[in-house]
Amino acid sequence: MKKCEYCAKEISYHEMYCCDKCEEQAKRFFELREKYQKLFSVLNGIFVMAIGISIFLYSFLRDAGCIAGSTSSMVLGLMYFFLPYPPDVMIQKYKLEKAIKITRIIAVVLFCLGLLVLIFYLTGVL
Repeated sequence: MKKCEYCAKEISYHEMYCCDKCEEQAKRFFELREKYQKLFSVLNGIFVMAIGISIFLYSFLRDAGCIAGSTSSMVLGLMYFFLPYPPDVMIQKYKLEKAIKITRIIAVVLFCLGLLVLIFYLTGVL
């Protein structure tokens, strides 16, 4: 059987969504993704590069590297949580609802990792 593109419930081969609610949610998601995709891509690139630069910077300037890496990770986690735009491959594999949940779980882990690094830095462990 074919599955609903939003919630992954089984449907007939002639339908794309199982109900009007799923169709509305999917349309809203794709409209928001198209509206914010350029901003999301730019911010994603900036903060991923900032994490890489801060790892390099940590070997020379420990304070700046820790602060830059942890704040970049926390901002990236917040961005993924509030703008959960999973890649199309993930959407095709898990369908939209589950892909958004997985993206938000990754965002929480990323935010907690940045917060943990910041706490360790402030307490003097790093």
